[in-house]
Amino acid sequence: MGFTRAELESFRDAEVPDLLPAHGTPLRLLFVGINPGLWTAATATHFAHPGNRFYPALLRGGVVDRRIDPAAGMTDADRDHLRSRGIGITNVVRRATAKASDLTSEELRAGGAELADLVRRAHPAVVAIAGITAYRTAFGVPRATPGRQPEPFEGAALWVVPNPSGLNAHETVESLAAAYAEPARAAGVAAG
Repeated sequence: MGFTRAELESFRDAEVPDLLPAHGTPLRLLFVGINPGLWTAATATHFAHPGNRFYPALLRGGVVDRRIDPAAGMTDADRDHLRSRGIGITNVVRRATAKASDLTSEELRAGGAELADLVRRAHPAVVAIAGITAYRTAFGVPRATPGRQPEPFEGAALWVVPNPSGLNAHETVESLAAAYAEPARAAGVAAG
């Protein structure tokens, strides 16, 4: 599946619904992206761009136990697989852009406040925010380092993990898998 530039641009500012477990299923691990990309908005599927390493890293890190290829849109079976494991996905900022650098600091801070509200309502055991620079801006912690954060986030253990975008060239599927496996183990959704 492919899109023309014009088709993708038509999804600028669109929102992608959160992926959260059904009522009654505990939310163990909430992955948080910076904001949806245009491909993600076009397919209504988080981390959907073909160059994004999120799902390959989840598989390699033992967070999921089957391959998920969301480039054409995630299947209901894929969504159910994540939900049944207690895994959710959301974003700091809801609106889609071509790249995260299109966001303003004000949007990131407002998105951080909205994320805090979601975490208070959904009660995840662990939150993993993918992107240290966005995290620092959204939550006003300019010296934060990647990994487990010293303070909980609205009652949840908090990790800041690398962004899986293909634009984050110094990360590999293997390094992302290792980073994502840590919060997943703490949440009880990964082997090891």
